[in-house]
Amino acid sequence: MILIFQIASAFVLVTLTLWLHCGGLVALIAWVRRGAPDIHKLRPLHSAFLVVRVTTAMIALQGLEVLLWAAGYRWLCFTSWESALYFSASSYATVGYGDVVLPSKWRLLGPLESILGVLMCGLSVSLLFAIATRLVGNER
Repeated sequence: MILIFQIASAFVLVTLTLWLHCGGLVALIAWVRRGAPDIHKLRPLHSAFLVVRVTTAMIALQGLEVLLWAAGYRWLCFTSWESALYFSASSYATVGYGDVVLPSKWRLLGPLESILGVLMCGLSVSLLFAIATRLVGNER
């Protein structure tokens, strides 16, 4: 019975993370399209501002994902928000210091969050690459 609860908890956290990230990226794309319909015509300084704003928004989005996992850890594993947030951030970033560890029955959540962190960072970088490609696309 405990294994089923662990799998269900992991499934919920993964699903919520994917929806949060994909929804955030969709909102960012819509925001960029509204704010810069002719993105390839932006001047260099405006291009830099756009990249900084989008990158900042992506960092905030990933911070929300870390917070989501921290809430899961707080509910399932840890007695303090500080430990939950620290563990979540180090797992999401794949640092994994090891000074705070999950209880043995929940230890597979950490690597799962790390895998998601890598994938979500990859999706974010792909959006930044697409924006940069649009910004320099017509310079040939």
